[in-house]
Amino acid sequence: MSKSEEQQVYQQKWNALKVAGRIVLITFGAVLMAVGLEIFLVKNKVVDGGITAISIMLSHIVGWKLGIFLFLLNLPFVYLGYKQIGKTFALSTIYGISALSLFAIMLHPVPAFTDDVLLATVFGGMLIGLGVGTVIRSGGALDGTEILAILINKKLPVSVGNIIMFFNLFILTASGFVFGWERAMYSLLAYYIASKAIDAVVEGFEQSKSVWIISEFSQEIADSINARLGRGVTFFHGEGAYSGADKRVIFCVINRIEESKLKRIVQYWDPNAFLAIADIAEVRGGKFKKKDIH
Repeated sequence: MSKSEEQQVYQQKWNALKVAGRIVLITFGAVLMAVGLEIFLVKNKVVDGGITAISIMLSHIVGWKLGIFLFLLNLPFVYLGYKQIGKTFALSTIYGISALSLFAIMLHPVPAFTDDVLLATVFGGMLIGLGVGTVIRSGGALDGTEILAILINKKLPVSVGNIIMFFNLFILTASGFVFGWERAMYSLLAYYIASKAIDAVVEGFEQSKSVWIISEFSQEIADSINARLGRGVTFFHGEGAYSGADKRVIFCVINRIEESKLKRIVQYWDPNAFLAIADIAEVRGGKFKKKDIH
């Protein structure tokens, strides 16, 4: 076997290992969220935000199992995720939602761990946040609200976090009519705890990130970022302090959901590229209009 063939086999094995690792993490995140929902929140009539909260209320009203609504209501957002983030994100999301729905159905007959509503709210919110954060870090999603918020953010000058808060304001208000206003206040607490747990796992929901890339394939990487992420790219001309060689430096700004996609783009063109990613507190200005990711 030639050296190039050995490298190809090694790359295939490495890719298979990464896919397997992603599946394990998404499964683990789905289990955590299912436990937080079925074992803690649902049986104490407390909801979380987003599509999950709507699913809990519909399950209570109609009498169907929660997992059915989790699957059906999130399906339309899988297509939106495919257009906005890409094929890998869509596949990861549909798997995560399917796993969440299945585990929720399996756990439905299990009795609640506690009848103390405050304890259920705290631990349920923590488990949901950790589960959602784990899946997001793995390149997927368990709730369609954040995908919808990103799409609206492309059209309106409103942050993703504010859009989600706006949606959840109405959703949590609706829970007051379904479960009572005391439960609605517990639901608000559960949502807050879950959001903080997500932040702890993924380092901020909509936090922008600056990206610096140095590579011999700078033009190819820049074109891919433009075409597949819809992000504007700026070139800087630098010089290596040690070698004195001219360097073409790529700079762009992305959000955290796009981070895994960008890493795959860089890895595809140049596994040895220099890549630096940092958090940004605020981004303003810029005329570049994002395209749909494919």
